[in-house]
Amino acid sequence: MRGVTASGYLALSIGLLVIGLLVGSLIGRTLARRTSSQPVVLTVSDLVQRVVHSSHNGVVVLNHFGDVVLHNPRAAALGVVRGSQVDDRARKAAELVAASGEVMEVDLSPLQSRGGRQPEAVRGEVRPLGDGFTVVDANDESEAVRLEAIRRDFVANVSHELKTPVGALALLAEAVLDAADDQIEVRRFSSKILHEATRLGRLVTELIALSRLQGAEQLPELTPLAVDEVVREALGRSRLAAESGGIEITTDDNSDLVVDGDRTLLVTALSNLLDNAIAYSQPGSPVSVSRRTADGFVEIAVTDRGMGIAPDQQHRVFERFYRADPARSRMTGGTGLGLAIVKHIAVNHGGEVKLWSLPGTGSTFTLRIPAHGAPAPRSGDEPEGTRPAPAVNDRNNGLVPTGDIRLVPTGADGADAVDGDHGGKL
Repeated sequence: MRGVTASGYLALSIGLLVIGLLVGSLIGRTLARRTSSQPVVLTVSDLVQRVVHSSHNGVVVLNHFGDVVLHNPRAAALGVVRGSQVDDRARKAAELVAASGEVMEVDLSPLQSRGGRQPEAVRGEVRPLGDGFTVVDANDESEAVRLEAIRRDFVANVSHELKTPVGALALLAEAVLDAADDQIEVRRFSSKILHEATRLGRLVTELIALSRLQGAEQLPELTPLAVDEVVREALGRSRLAAESGGIEITTDDNSDLVVDGDRTLLVTALSNLLDNAIAYSQPGSPVSVSRRTADGFVEIAVTDRGMGIAPDQQHRVFERFYRADPARSRMTGGTGLGLAIVKHIAVNHGGEVKLWSLPGTGSTFTLRIPAHGAPAPRSGDEPEGTRPAPAVNDRNNGLVPTGDIRLVPTGADGADAVDGDHGGKL
């Protein structure tokens, strides 16, 4: 009987323990649900701290000793706070503000360039908070300073480029007046006036085009466009310049490639590349155009056998008004804007323009535009630049550009031409 009683007590105890555990678990879950359903209560101090830490500006609070009481990560990124110390310029300004009670602006730009994409121009505003406390509100103005520098350079370059033809026109007009009785001199000076007027008109036209491409006006909608038609129209525009310079332009076969683009802009870009190749080629040397697809892009390559571009100048050829050979550019009437326009047209189409060049051998400019139906490139996949286009020297010092054409010597004079299996000539 005692054994049965002991067994019963043991079973009862275990049952009660299990029931207690279940009840405790249920109570715990109920309390957890109630706790999770209750909103988190934030104080004003918590909200202010979140605002300060999420601010795009650098915020630093200083006490009357100039010690840092509070600062956000942005202040450290801008260099206003290093470790636990505030910039000396901000500290001295804070002392003056605490004494006078007036708001003060201070330049907190780095005294030494740190390289990379670090802030280069930081402007701070120091305000009194009372009781000896001050706040430094720092803002990164690097982009505004950079744009202002570009604007000044642009205005200076434009002023110089416009002054040259305008001054020439005035001098030539005076020369025509002085030689009014000499028909030969009048005709000679008149032809020079026409040349300078044409150059001035072209410069103004290209400045307007570049302004539109840089965002002054909305660009037209991109539509499916046959690449062969773009090449054909650009060749037509460059025909007269090629014939005048004794340059033969050759192309590969029609490709039936299609891109999403604006016809006028793409024809302008390719025409500028052809005109550039013609201007920097010797009379009788060849210029070739080839087409192909690569990684979802349509590549149109323009190859010349001209003077080439030195490696230290290749990264600058797409700058406004930059000329690899200023003397030759003046002789051909170039404005220095053609390649800058090409670059912006390519970027506005989601593409880029690449350069391969070797001094004394020639250059290959490759216009890369996303093919019709190809997915848009992600940001950073195709950085803008002048990465080398695949081109090598063959044993006859010819160029093998990025298409299916090959320059081979032909004729007694050694002039190069495209292999007849790959297409026609201009």
